[in-house]
Amino acid sequence: MTDLTALLLLVVFATLVATGARHLRIPAPSLLVVGGLFIGLLPWVPDVQVTPEVISVAVLPPLLYASAEEIPWRELRVVWRPVTVLAFGLVLASAAAVGAVASAVTPLSTTMAFVLGAVLASTDPVAVTALGRKIALPPRIQVLVQSESLFNDATSLVLFKVAVGTAVAATAVTLPAAGGQFVVLGGGGALVGSAVAGAVALIRRRTEDPVLETVIALVTPYAAYILAEDLHTSGVTAVVVAGVVLGSTGHRLTNATIRLQVHAVYGTLVFLLESVVFALIGLELPTVVRQLAADERGWPFGVLAVAGTVIAVRLLGVLPLSVIMQRRRGNGPVTWRIPAVVSWAGTRGVMPLAAALSIPLAADDGSPLPHRPLILVLTTGVVVFTLVLQGFTLAPVVRWSKIALEPQHTAREEARARSGLARAGLDCLDELEAAEAAPAPLIDQLRRGLLARLDQADADHADDVTSSSSVSAAGYRELRRTVIAAQTTKLQALYAANHVSDTTRRRLQRRLDLEEAGLGDE
Repeated sequence: MTDLTALLLLVVFATLVATGARHLRIPAPSLLVVGGLFIGLLPWVPDVQVTPEVISVAVLPPLLYASAEEIPWRELRVVWRPVTVLAFGLVLASAAAVGAVASAVTPLSTTMAFVLGAVLASTDPVAVTALGRKIALPPRIQVLVQSESLFNDATSLVLFKVAVGTAVAATAVTLPAAGGQFVVLGGGGALVGSAVAGAVALIRRRTEDPVLETVIALVTPYAAYILAEDLHTSGVTAVVVAGVVLGSTGHRLTNATIRLQVHAVYGTLVFLLESVVFALIGLELPTVVRQLAADERGWPFGVLAVAGTVIAVRLLGVLPLSVIMQRRRGNGPVTWRIPAVVSWAGTRGVMPLAAALSIPLAADDGSPLPHRPLILVLTTGVVVFTLVLQGFTLAPVVRWSKIALEPQHTAREEARARSGLARAGLDCLDELEAAEAAPAPLIDQLRRGLLARLDQADADHADDVTSSSSVSAAGYRELRRTVIAAQTTKLQALYAANHVSDTTRRRLQRRLDLEEAGLGDE
């Protein structure tokens, strides 16, 4: 079997499993990992080995960018304090705890155990975003979990480079040097991401070609990542910052047709990459297990001990922070529901695997780096364990906590927003009628349709004046575009005034885009 054939079969397998997960309403990453693990255990399946470049360069940038685009800037400004604490304090605590446990229960030396701790210190944004898409969490909690997983990379990356440098060179690293590395990696990556986002925004404002816009959207995360890495800063941070900036402003840069096309293409790409990468995690575990030495056969106990440590440290770190924040806000008695969900959503995934794969094979003196295969096994095992355990149980935990948004809540919010958009359209028609800027029959037709929507009645109505002549059809399209523009402005005003969530805004904007695209060309 050639590599190309194997890749094609993997894509087909991952797509089928992910599609089945959607129909069964279970987390696709968890089912993909289980499916990949099952396939990898079959005796006739060849060994699967993934190079670091495939994960870190080819797969991570678009997935991180898609996750970052979903974070609304408004909610991010609200949760920046807990995100900062978790991205620094919890990452450091997790690395130290995992290193201590791994040193005690596995053959890893103290130095190599710290490397493992740095690898598993941070939550994974790809896994967190993929698991959270089907769960109706309140916007602030969803943004908190997602933002933390995106912005803790700089801390974990500094820890990882310090740990690997210590293991390879066998030299100690001072605190000022580590702090300087963090500033360069995190701050430099943020500057590169902002610069790329600014350049892309300038280009997109001057572009109306759907194909070119799609190419720009696909190239943006790779450009941010590669440029940042070439400048020896954090490529992941650059991609995240570029995604957050463009995600908050992208709807103002292009028209409806381009937004719909880019959304469709990017959605397809993200679906394929997520499906393949989570299946690869399961497939690779049997392969790396076969590479272990005789004194490393106790890895299952090590995986359980390290995974339990990762989960416990997160629980013990999130709970006090949540108590402090709840008491500071003074919104009633302290509740355990929010910290329970935030803690349980902290899965590990693609990024720890990419970090573990990038560990050098040899030290500076040319000797093999001890127990590198064991670190790969422990990392992959913990990733599989958290994706399966927390992935399959996250939805029940959310239901048990009773903090999930009820369907009636989102339906009421969307109904209020649609009512506001309809009224904005009617106001626009009144202004056009007073200025005699459009034919009266067209204004009457659109007014009847908007009134029908306002009353939640059937939008079908008679007297289709658009079929009377090409002139009236063109006039209808132009008038409808004017009304849609007024409704879009109203939707942005509702969002700015905190009357609708970012999820509702995106859903209604997509409906307006579909309606505008359906009008066709002039």
